[in-house]
Amino acid sequence: MLTERVEFVSERDAEIFAAAPAAPAVFLFRGADSNAEPYVSKTANLRRRLQRLLSAPTEQSKKLNLRGLVRSIEYSATGSDFESGFLLYRLLRAEFPKTYAKRLRLRFAPLVKMHAENPYPRASVTTRLARASDLSKYYGPFPSRVAAEKFMNDSLDFFKMRRCVDDLNPDPMFPGCIYSEMKMCLAPCFKGCTDEEYAGEVARVKAYFESGGDTLVREISAQRETASANLEFENAAAHHARLEKLAPVVSSLPEIVRRLDQLRALIVQTSAVQECVSLFRVDAGCVAGPATFPISAPDHTKTQSMEARVDEALASLPPATPRGALEAMEHLAILKRWFYRSSRGGEIFITDRKGVLPMRRVVRGISRVYRGEKENP
Repeated sequence: MLTERVEFVSERDAEIFAAAPAAPAVFLFRGADSNAEPYVSKTANLRRRLQRLLSAPTEQSKKLNLRGLVRSIEYSATGSDFESGFLLYRLLRAEFPKTYAKRLRLRFAPLVKMHAENPYPRASVTTRLARASDLSKYYGPFPSRVAAEKFMNDSLDFFKMRRCVDDLNPDPMFPGCIYSEMKMCLAPCFKGCTDEEYAGEVARVKAYFESGGDTLVREISAQRETASANLEFENAAAHHARLEKLAPVVSSLPEIVRRLDQLRALIVQTSAVQECVSLFRVDAGCVAGPATFPISAPDHTKTQSMEARVDEALASLPPATPRGALEAMEHLAILKRWFYRSSRGGEIFITDRKGVLPMRRVVRGISRVYRGEKENP
């Protein structure tokens, strides 16, 4: 996993320090005892960190010093904070399989879940993914649980899907709830609708989430145009008011929010390799990479366009294959933490609803990342 390894000999410390890059890296120290835990960390300047931890200690210094314990140094230079964080996660997971979660302190990403396994589906906010056999669909990641709940509740105001959390046993004698009294729920709890009608409403909600609100915008717009054509101006005004109420809900949806199994993207980061950038592939919210992408085409690909070279690089990078729901949640937490930073390094390009990357934007983004420029808002 780490590309470089050096035996640490205290008599040659100056030589070892000089050979280490004064650049970002993820590193690991191992001691003489093979059963002892290694020391794992990341740094913005590997040479400076080695000097601080492994130089001869000064008298009465309280700083951590590992000079007498370390026997070997392993490290990999990284080009960005995102690459350092992702490599550190993989390294800690491999070295500390039982305690890595506490060391990383990852906060799982909030998601909107459609409970498809329930005979009367509903939506809720969760940070947990179920087993692979679960047919439920997840939408996200959102920046916070509050944001996810607000989007879900504001969206469901336009539909009549149930909000209750109980498993239903429909009974005509059941009194219902406030939502059924306000005509905001089809009330399957007391057979206020047929199962087919409720399934149709659930399908509308799913289509809304999967299209980022576009299906409902088109539906209400068509109703408004029909009412106007029929000279039903009051109805047309009511539909227009619904569109105005829906607009801020849809516009507040972050670009990265997708149905989770359809969340595909390309992340471009600076690289530790000269004249290159690093590409990370995102599939279903899981991250794979990096792949080193040279800015100048090699001689044997001089005739290839930049778009074709990017496609080729991504094809050579297999998608991440998490070994369970927990690992998938961890990848998504890393992606969410980076994406929602107030100032993040690198750029991300998310596929459209058909799964196609905006290749022209990708090429311009690679150029910006390489030159250290920021994307224009």
